[in-house]
Amino acid sequence: MGGSKKSALAPAGAALAQAGNIVDLLVDVVRNTFRRPFQFREFIEQAWFIASVTILPTALVAIPFGAVVSLQTGSLIKQLGAESFTGAASVLAVIQQGSPIVTALLIAGAAGSAVTADLGSRTIREEIDAMRVLGIDPIHRLVVPRVLAMILVALLLNGLVSVVGIAGGYFFNVVLQGGTPGAYLASFSALAQLPDLYVAELKAAIFGLIAGIIASYKGLNPNPGPKGVGEAVNQTVVITFLLLFFANLILTLVYLQVVPAKGS
Repeated sequence: MGGSKKSALAPAGAALAQAGNIVDLLVDVVRNTFRRPFQFREFIEQAWFIASVTILPTALVAIPFGAVVSLQTGSLIKQLGAESFTGAASVLAVIQQGSPIVTALLIAGAAGSAVTADLGSRTIREEIDAMRVLGIDPIHRLVVPRVLAMILVALLLNGLVSVVGIAGGYFFNVVLQGGTPGAYLASFSALAQLPDLYVAELKAAIFGLIAGIIASYKGLNPNPGPKGVGEAVNQTVVITFLLLFFANLILTLVYLQVVPAKGS
């Protein structure tokens, strides 16, 4: 009986230990961010690499996403008899929730898996151990530039998704639903406000930080062999998705409590 109880608690203990290690890595990254010399070249290379694997998928996802949001909100608002607010509702949905979520999915799925595979392959080839033997801190040399690069690219991708999503929503609302271009554009300021954009960018930065920390941790701690790297990549995507959606829920609840809705 005692043995079965211990075996049942083992996964929970392992999860708590892993959470502690991830928090420890986060503290190391924050501390090493201000350590000199800053690895500027590595940061630029990683930012370019992450952008190259995420920009096109993000743009392709943002177009149908903006269209779906526009069509759905347009149909709902038409039933309520408030067609003049179609543009405002679409913009609010895209900026507040759509852009950060699409950014989170692409950062976790494309960028996070790429970073995990890169660091994981270095780990199983014992390059990370060799760096430690030579007195080079892999957190400072490899992890910090990647995490900062993911934060920067997440901020930029959030802006890209916002622009593409709103443009796609405008096209589908005006062309397919027979909306008025002037009314769509004029209603932007009816419900949306500048803090909506601020919180969207804050969400994107936090999502980039979470994705970078999880990807780096899994890349530095894979199981032995190429199979272990593949498992680490899969775990990175799953864990990051869960954490990002939970973080989005918390941030949205806090924002709606702190910043009053426009017109209220």
